This record gives sequence, structure tokens and C-alpha cells, in this order.
Amino acid sequence: MGLTGGSKTIGNWTSLAKMDLYSRLNLPGFDGDLLTDPKQDLKDSTNLVEVQIILICAYCVIILLGLVGNSLVIHVVIKFKSMRTVTNFFIANLAVADLLVNTLCLPFTLVYTLLGEWKLGPVLCHLVPYAQGLAVQVSIVTLTVIALDRHRCIVYHLESKISKRISFLIIGVAWVGSALLASPLAIFREYFSIELNHDFKMVVCAEAWPKEAVVSYGTIYSISMLLIQYVLPLVIISYAYIRIWCKLKNHVSPGAGNDHYHQRRRKTTKMLVCVVVVFAVCWLPFHIFQLVSDIDSKVLDLQEYKLIYTLFHVIAMCSTFANPLLYGWMNNNYRTAFLTAFRCEQRLDSIHPEASPALKAKKNLEAKENLCNGSPFSQPTSV
Repeated sequence: MGLTGGSKTIGNWTSLAKMDLYSRLNLPGFDGDLLTDPKQDLKDSTNLVEVQIILICAYCVIILLGLVGNSLVIHVVIKFKSMRTVTNFFIANLAVADLLVNTLCLPFTLVYTLLGEWKLGPVLCHLVPYAQGLAVQVSIVTLTVIALDRHRCIVYHLESKISKRISFLIIGVAWVGSALLASPLAIFREYFSIELNHDFKMVVCAEAWPKEAVVSYGTIYSISMLLIQYVLPLVIISYAYIRIWCKLKNHVSPGAGNDHYHQRRRKTTKMLVCVVVVFAVCWLPFHIFQLVSDIDSKVLDLQEYKLIYTLFHVIAMCSTFANPLLYGWMNNNYRTAFLTAFRCEQRLDSIHPEASPALKAKKNLEAKENLCNGSPFSQPTSV
């Protein structure tokens, strides 16, 4: 089918064409009976008022937490000079990607789920799935870069040679590369209306991959993205953090000062591992369900296909607000910076003033050690 804004009728279509539309619309039980009473087979649990209220509450909580948390991360990295480290720039990049999902994807996805058809126009039809694919790819690339940089610094005792300028270059390349990988989600998309009978007409935003007798390009793309966007990066990240953890576990501290610094490295690594685990766990059900749906069209026959898809999508979207919570819980620098931002204060040391010049000198020394050894979080000199 070509891209069109006109009306499409299926009265004379063959069974293969009907099944093709059924698969692309994700409508359970799409058969000849739908032409007689189209609204009957379209009923599912997502049309129940109580289910819709739960979905509205879930999406609103995710959007609110994501907007507040990720905006706060970006704010403290930009505002406080002591937070402007290379890895914090990467973490801010994660926050930008999550904000993209919170603002451009989730509200429109919720509206689409509640209405049961696409009433948001052709531009958003192409833009919303593209933005989500772009954001997910940027996130996983950034997590991989962080893991590899820490692996190089900790396992091989190398100073981080990534300057701030290089980090911005890496972030730019990540966005450009992710934009190219996600582009099929916008290109192979159709916005059209179908008229099932004189009384029932619906507007559709659906995937429209080129079809050949043997090759299913949609399935090929889904499997490729699963490998590129999920499996391969997580294998690389897991390998990096396993080696890091073994190195830190076998560490023999020559002195109390170095031992304190070593403990901070372990805490930071633990936090970053938690970020990756949360991302992987949240997205795993959604990726599996998408892959199974592409490989076996019988999954689309499930009466509650739409509800299951929506629940897995909600779980995946939880990753968009989880990171700021992890930073505030597991990292003292972020927790202090968040509190400072909430109190509208200009300096990090305004919350916890130093008790003595000796303690301040010790903190300054630790901060210099962090910068020299490639630690991702420079301890603020006055915190």
C-alpha cells in the first residue's frame, strides 16, 4: 500500500490482503465477521474504564517522574562546575534521551491506546516511533561507552584520555548513528484511513515494509535491532563490568587514603551496573514480545494482545525515570547536587559546610586523585 490520506475499503480484498492488514493493525480476530459488526471484535480490556484509569495514572506518573528527574540531572550537570565530568556528560545525555521519550512518545502513545486509532496526524505518525527508537539506541550506546571507558581506566590503570571536547564528539556521533539506525521506523510507515463498512471508518498509523515472497523486511529489521540495540551492547557491557568488578574485588589497598578512594570507585561502579541492569530488565519483556510477534503472527490472535503490549510498554518506559532515582540513592555527589538545586542555592558546599580546614584539604586531595585516575564523578571540593 502506498502512503495516502484517502479512504481505503476492504470489501473486495483477498484473504491474504485482509490478513496483512490484520497483522499490521494488531487487531485480534480480524476476519469476515468484522465487516458485519466491526466494533464487536475490536473490544478488549483496554476499552474498560477501570483499565484506562490505571493506564492513565501509570503513564502520567512515568511522565512526571521522568520530566522532573531527568531535567534535574541535566540542570545539576550544567549548573555546578564540580559535576561537569566526562561521565556526567554521558549521564546527562542519557537524561536527554529519556526526556525525548517522556515528552514526544509517552503522551501520544497513551492517547493512541485509549482512542484505539490514530488521530494525531501524519507527522506524528512517522515521528513518534522514530523518536522512541532513536532514544533507546542513544541510551544503549551511551551506556556502552561509559562501561568501556571505565573498563580501560580501572582494569588497565590508564588515565581517561577522553576530554570534554571528545566526549561531546562521541555524543554527537551517537545521535547521528542512532538517527540512521532508527530511520526505517519513520520511512516505512503509513498513515491512512480504512472504511470497513458504511458505518465504521478508522484512521491507521501502521508499519509498511516492502514485501517479497520469501523475505520479511520487518522481521529482519526487528531481529537486527534486537541484536544491535540490546543483545550485543549488553554482552559488551557485562564483560566490561565483570572485569571491573573482579579487579576491584581483588584490590589490595596500600593505605587508608587509597582505600577510601577505592571504596568510592566500587560504589560508583555498583551504581552504573544498577543503571544497566534496570535498563536491561525493563526492556527485555518488550523486546521479546515484539520479536515473537514478528516471527509468529499467531501471537496477534491473542484476545488481549493490545493489553499485553501496553503493559510491556509501560514496564519498558519505567527505565526513563529510574536513573535519576538511582543517582540520588547511590551517589553522594548527585544527592547533594539535587538537594542544592531544590533549595535554589548556588554552591554545593552550602548544604554541608566543612567542619575543619583539614577535612576540606583531604576532600580537595581526593578530588584531584579522582580526576587523575579517570573517576566518573569528581567529588566537589567543598562537599
